[in-house]
Amino acid sequence: MKRRILLVDDEVAVLLTLKAVLEISGFDVDTAASAREGKLKLRQREYSMVITDMRMERESSGRDVIAAARAAAYKPAIALLTAFPVSDDSWEEVGADKMLVKPMQTRVLLQQIEKLFASHEAKKAIAPQPTASAATPAATQETPTTKLAKKSAKKSAKKAAKAAVKVAKKAAKTVSKSVALKKPAKTIVASKNAVKKLATKKPVKLAKAKPVKKSAKKTKSR
Repeated sequence: MKRRILLVDDEVAVLLTLKAVLEISGFDVDTAASAREGKLKLRQREYSMVITDMRMERESSGRDVIAAARAAAYKPAIALLTAFPVSDDSWEEVGADKMLVKPMQTRVLLQQIEKLFASHEAKKAIAPQPTASAATPAATQETPTTKLAKKSAKKSAKKAAKAAVKVAKKAAKTVSKSVALKKPAKTIVASKNAVKKLATKKPVKLAKAKPVKKSAKKTKSR
């Protein structure tokens, strides 16, 4: 399988020359004339190596391409192509694995690329593999923050339950009081109605006592 390389440079002549040289040497080559196009292609395909110029549409364009290549899951080797050589510390801080100075002889360029491929593969081989815990999705891992969130949620649920019980008890007391007050109220109303009925009744007429009739003749005394 051919190793795929992405060339990013805003100089068309450089792109075409490097593309021809690398394809003759057995590489599969894609080109991008800007950092924006380069980042787009990094998302669309996987590359074994990315070779990018530093200064393109902006002075920091090369940094943007390198950052996008570093973020790619397939981890390509990264070479910084520049006509303005810088110190090793500078290009390493940017995130590149190698600095290629243009113009460069074809033979030297191919040697540098092969060395970069070899060193990058060696680094990937000795890189620590993710452990079982690291491979576990973040959603299934219980972090200290998640634990605290769970505890606070439990406390909130308990408080809500206690508050609901208090409200229920209070409501029950209120209902019982209202029921207790309703019975005497009915009695009072009934007694008032009874008084009204008695008041509206006609008074009972008492029969007049008949006078005792005197005898017509008094008994004569002897």
